[in-house]
Amino acid sequence: MSFQSRRRILGAIMTCAALSLVPLGATAQTAGNLRTLPPGLHHLQLPRAGEPTVGFAISIPANYSPSTPVPLILALHFGVGGGDAFGAGGDVVEILVGPAFAQLGAIIVAPDSLGGNWSTQANEKAANDLLDMVLSYYAIDKKKIVVTGYSMGGQGAWHFGEKFPQRFSAAIAVEGRPPESAAGWHLPVLAVHSRADQVAPFGPTEARIKELQKAGVNAKLIAVDGISHYETNRFQSILRQAIPWLREVWK
Repeated sequence: MSFQSRRRILGAIMTCAALSLVPLGATAQTAGNLRTLPPGLHHLQLPRAGEPTVGFAISIPANYSPSTPVPLILALHFGVGGGDAFGAGGDVVEILVGPAFAQLGAIIVAPDSLGGNWSTQANEKAANDLLDMVLSYYAIDKKKIVVTGYSMGGQGAWHFGEKFPQRFSAAIAVEGRPPESAAGWHLPVLAVHSRADQVAPFGPTEARIKELQKAGVNAKLIAVDGISHYETNRFQSILRQAIPWLREVWK
């Protein structure tokens, strides 16, 4: 099943299942409800005073305990072809990021784009507000916060890693276009990219990783053969290969 078809099905489910949260500064009762979400994937909304409401998905790992800080992954979804991004955050968690990083025991939070790519001011603020909310409600190891994404989200992972390096311990970009220059980049970065990608060419990613390695940055490329851009689920096992690298970064 294509991820476009999967999105339509999940969207219908989430219309019935979506919950609402109040903005940061919530009442104790609301905060308590959020903190006690059971393990699994939840589809929520974050209203913000004077700002658009942010739809998002949050995945709580099994055996999460507020007494033990866990990693946090910001997952940025792929493009939706100009359509409504409702539920797209949950899609990238279900199809790719959740299965790939299950061993990490991380909380995963995935916003729905407010329109356009992840470098817009509105999307930057929405994602950062969401990170702030999760950090305020959950026990997070602040040395283990990662940004990742697929396609448009992979490009977003590059963007957030470049613009907000103080927020993250690493960036992991999958099938995403890198910035035109890596000048000034210091954050550890891992790129997963297929040579068969017909949408985001392999060459720029390979060149950027080599540039970063030459500059002494912790940068790694996992090159893939024979997978097209739209076969998102086939990257699950490949993205899982990022876990040993990430654990080395966290030492």
